[in-house]
Amino acid sequence: MNRRNRTLIVLAVAVLLASLASFGVYRAIQQIPVREVQIATNFAVVAKEPIPVGTIVTPEQVKVVAWPAANPLTGGFTDVNAVAGRGVISAVLANEPLTESKLAPREAGGGLPPTIPAGMRAMSVRVNDVISVAGFTVPGTHVDVVLTIHVGNDAISRVVLSNIQVLTAGTRYDQQKSRDGQPIQAAVVTLLLTPRDIERLTLAQSQGQITLALRNPLDTENVETTGVRVGSLLGTPDAPPQRKVVAGQVRMVTPPPPPPPPKPYSIEAIRGSKRSEEIIK
Repeated sequence: MNRRNRTLIVLAVAVLLASLASFGVYRAIQQIPVREVQIATNFAVVAKEPIPVGTIVTPEQVKVVAWPAANPLTGGFTDVNAVAGRGVISAVLANEPLTESKLAPREAGGGLPPTIPAGMRAMSVRVNDVISVAGFTVPGTHVDVVLTIHVGNDAISRVVLSNIQVLTAGTRYDQQKSRDGQPIQAAVVTLLLTPRDIERLTLAQSQGQITLALRNPLDTENVETTGVRVGSLLGTPDAPPQRKVVAGQVRMVTPPPPPPPPKPYSIEAIRGSKRSEEIIK
């Protein structure tokens, strides 16, 4: 076999192998399932930039984007004019859809009032670094309100309000400054209260000093205490020994301890489905 024949045989084998490989690739592509791509047929209004609570939405702050029809947005909007001029009651992030639950009614305006739920009230209290837990009492956190009053030569401290939400710290509605663990220094803290809680807090401020105790956000149990007095805090000292003559002998006898204070009267209050025990003073 000469050189020319060997070259032809090699070329024929190469062409045959290439044909077999091409046919195999063609068959593999034929067996790939058809993929359907969703085509957006709906639209949604989203934020161009972060919008804090209390802001009146303007057309420049939002945009309309395509939204998959298979996953409709509940409570969403398709027209910019439907959200323009309404106040934000829940912070909106960039590219987040605006929904009915995040916006106040058109007539409500902006600022703090639209964020107050129906039946609740907002009340501000003056605080300092100690009362506001070194500035970590920021919007969205929950606190207990502790009252300390002086009664004659004694003093008592007791939790008067439990699990109260902080609406604002100063004039801030969000936790933007505290996301990096930094406190918000404010001279006034606004709390979300029921009308009855407002009466209790108003009376507490007029009778003594209040302090805010920061709570874990997952701890939602109401606190019921009887308070702490100075005597029980420091402990009542034992009475000094007394001289007593027994059978002509002088002995030092320690008098018995004083009887415990009587148990305070209490009543059981039922408000809807909640039961609580209140101490009568």
